[in-house]
Amino acid sequence: MRSLLIIIGLVFTVLTTSCAPRVVVKKPRTKKVVVVKRPAKYKIVRIKGKKYYFWNGRYHRKTSRGYIVVRI
Repeated sequence: MRSLLIIIGLVFTVLTTSCAPRVVVKKPRTKKVVVVKRPAKYKIVRIKGKKYYFWNGRYHRKTSRGYIVVRI
């Protein structure tokens, strides 16, 4: 009788407790603009051994598709 009450108590506890579902928050994708050709007036800047291209007040990094704006 005692073991039956323990089993019923455990089943009741398991069935009545709720587990919160896992919530996954995705970061919004940032839009990257690829510049295919760099302008005639640009400067090559080296920062911590890495090469960046500077024009229009922004730093760009060379990729296989062109140049993208980066934050430094």
